[in-house]
Amino acid sequence: MSELLHDETGGAGTEGAGTGRGEAAAGAGAENRVPGAPAAEGVPATEGAPAAEGVPATEGVPAAEGVPAAEGVPVAEGVPVAGDGGLAARAAALDAADPLAKRRELFALDDGAVYLDGNSLGALPRHVPARMARVIAHEWGELRIRSWSESGWWTAPERIGDRIAPLVGAAPGQVVVGDSTSVNVFKALVGAVRLADAYADGGRDGAGVGAGAVRDEILVDATTFPTDGYIAESAARMTGRRLVPVAPRDVPDAVGPRTAAVLVNHVDYRTGRLHDLPGITAAVRDAGALAVWDLCHSAGALPVDLDANGVDLAVGCTYKYLNGGPGAPAFLYVAERHQARFDSPLPGWNSHADPFAMTPGYAAVDGARRGRVGTPDILSMLALESALDVWDGVAVGEVRAKSLALTDFFLECVRAYVPEGRLTCLTPAAHAERGSQVALSCPDAPAVMERLIERGVVGDLRRPDVLRFGFTPLYVGYADAERAARVLAEVCAEVSPEGSAAR
Repeated sequence: MSELLHDETGGAGTEGAGTGRGEAAAGAGAENRVPGAPAAEGVPATEGAPAAEGVPATEGVPAAEGVPAAEGVPVAEGVPVAGDGGLAARAAALDAADPLAKRRELFALDDGAVYLDGNSLGALPRHVPARMARVIAHEWGELRIRSWSESGWWTAPERIGDRIAPLVGAAPGQVVVGDSTSVNVFKALVGAVRLADAYADGGRDGAGVGAGAVRDEILVDATTFPTDGYIAESAARMTGRRLVPVAPRDVPDAVGPRTAAVLVNHVDYRTGRLHDLPGITAAVRDAGALAVWDLCHSAGALPVDLDANGVDLAVGCTYKYLNGGPGAPAFLYVAERHQARFDSPLPGWNSHADPFAMTPGYAAVDGARRGRVGTPDILSMLALESALDVWDGVAVGEVRAKSLALTDFFLECVRAYVPEGRLTCLTPAAHAERGSQVALSCPDAPAVMERLIERGVVGDLRRPDVLRFGFTPLYVGYADAERAARVLAEVCAEVSPEGSAAR
């Protein structure tokens, strides 16, 4: 870790408006549905300390000072204050006391820029270019085919999976890396339906739960990222199931003896709402169905605890909070108790028990390696492996505490700087319901985000009217949050609600 903190090699990455999975402007029809339910009003958020994930906040308690507005409620009361009201000084003091502040040195970031789009594409760890230069020049250029064994290329998918496992609360041997998130969603969801069929006689996990049930339905998060919905529709057609869209909060009431599998996003990509993974998973399990979670906006940002919460299968991308680089391979989690029966719909040669025998018949390998398909994308894979070095010595709980404190502080600054009614917060106030991003709605969002990026504050846009700001605690600080809010106020004063420059 100390070597990384003092490594001067590497170059700066190019920062943009976010075009990764879940970050394209396409799918506007799905984006127009505002996901989730309103947060309970007046729920206090304890500054700097995360609430237990998935535990509902107590209603009816007056909000503490500095707590963000409840979802759908105007962000600010009153008018902008003169100066910064001491917020800049507070930001400096918070940064000075931040135990994660030194981690920023590990990343290639432009001086003076505020990068709040790590929920689309994480920043480049500065040591990765040097590592990739060696991979290309030596492992590929000199060793060539020998690197599959001598450089460990062949075992990279499970080796890197085991490095990701602690970040999502999984024991070794349950996470494999490879393919895109979309491909892994397909593998996980179809695999979950096949597991439901396999357990039809003995019940889920052989425990007799749901034995003999006709499980002809797949429940899908009605507010999901569009690709998950498209794949769920295809999986339903392929497996002869009926697809039932359900709001995440309604899953416990909707799941039942006809449910085979449930696909839910852990954090809503538009609003940043954190869904109740423990409670939903327990309800799915009690009904004898299988829970599949999309962790794209939570892995690397907050505790997930897959094993402790009894999750069956999960998928996640690695180019957001895990900083693996554009197009970095995704990961697939298959709980150990299901691995012997996991039947992947993409049985490639890499998941064969004896891949180099080249036999016509398929025999699956043991363990999570069943999630492998074809030849791994080695360059992207090894860039991800190197990027994960920034996590050495970091506890996810520590990251979560800073994430909540950062988003609290950012919204406090927005309330102080931006006139009442100019913006509306879509992100829940309760810590237990908030991911690591802030979503603000305004009618002129496209023009506002364009101006923000021009001034070095990089967030991204969700059409038609959502400004998204992702807070990656490993490299975003409190001064970044204060400056972003201040520039946002300036831009809002210059751009009319119709999106043209104010006159």
